[in-house]
Amino acid sequence: MSDMEKGQSSQSATVNATPPAQAAYNGQHGFTPISHTPRPTGIGNPGALGLFSFASTTFMLSLYNVGAHGVSTPNVIVGMALFTGGLAQLLAGMWEFPRGNQFGGTAFVSYGAFWMSYATILIPSSGIATAYATKQELDNAIGIYLEIWFVFTSLLLIGAIRRNITFILLLFFLALTFLILGVGSFTGSASVNRAGGALGIITAWIAYYAGVSELLVREESYWMPPLGALPRRLD
Repeated sequence: MSDMEKGQSSQSATVNATPPAQAAYNGQHGFTPISHTPRPTGIGNPGALGLFSFASTTFMLSLYNVGAHGVSTPNVIVGMALFTGGLAQLLAGMWEFPRGNQFGGTAFVSYGAFWMSYATILIPSSGIATAYATKQELDNAIGIYLEIWFVFTSLLLIGAIRRNITFILLLFFLALTFLILGVGSFTGSASVNRAGGALGIITAWIAYYAGVSELLVREESYWMPPLGALPRRLD
């Protein structure tokens, strides 16, 4: 989700022009249009941190949703959701904004907030779950919560169109995951929840792949993961 060229010192970025190498990199990897001029900053690329944190937390919860090793109670996710999916992503997003990456900052901060809010639901002392008179009412409330994140992710997906194929697939499968898990919460269907978990696993591995692309530095790596560059508007 970063729009800065890997391996290039941020101090060398200018305010008046985007170097050709930067433009080529943005076309393949970044969320920011080619015409965007990076802001001079000493902040390193937080994209790998945000993507790996998101992927690991999503992968863990999705394994619980498919019933891996007989686990049906997801509360171990609380610490992971608060500090890895939550705090680490929140920090990654806040570091994206001063780098001029509005899309990446919005995505990381929002999903960091999602994981923090989801963890809060599972904390018994929060009183959120016990506030509902019946399990069905709680399930319906969680279903609404998940469908709202489906709507938000769908809007991000619109913003990702024409950026690169990997991030389009990431947001598409994430939106589908939220949709199916929401339906599973409404219906109480274990099979639907497992399907949502399977989609979440796919989403997590796409995020891991994208995270590797942000971690590697072009000048220091023998191979860069192709993300599927798409043609850009020239006007």
